[in-house]
Amino acid sequence: MSLSRLVRSNFVSVSLAMGATLVLASCGARDGVVTASEFSSRQAADEKRAAIARANGEDTRRSTIWDLFSNSQDPNTTVEVNKYLWQASLEVLNFLPVESVDPFTGVISTGYGTPPGGGTAYRATIYVQDPALDARSLKVSLQRRGGGTVSVETQRAVEDAILTRARQLRIRDSKL
Repeated sequence: MSLSRLVRSNFVSVSLAMGATLVLASCGARDGVVTASEFSSRQAADEKRAAIARANGEDTRRSTIWDLFSNSQDPNTTVEVNKYLWQASLEVLNFLPVESVDPFTGVISTGYGTPPGGGTAYRATIYVQDPALDARSLKVSLQRRGGGTVSVETQRAVEDAILTRARQLRIRDSKL
């Protein structure tokens, strides 16, 4: 077999294979394909439906196992804890030893510690329950060593200090 015949037969084989691939690829090319504009309009419609459902008090969370593997959700928005409240809680109560933290549920539990200039040991449980930066998003529970209760004024003062520090952190970040 001559070299030119071998090259021609290889060329024909490759051409047929590529042609068949193009034909098969074009079959149903539109099925299941979502353009960027269709995706953004679907996403906007989904967000609008979710906002209406939230306003009506309905639960809009996903409920299937496959949603765990979905790439449509941004992992930064699935954690519903305000980062400024979280950081401010750790900074304001830095004299308390942290025993456990769970940023996914928003709970910080501390051990007993004595505040600077104080003689009584306290422990705290902080619950950041919402991504909004307001007082309703923060719950602080304080307890004295020995099981004593802490006055409402003291708890309110600690919550106010955390909220003030959180606002300072947000202002600092907005200036960057």
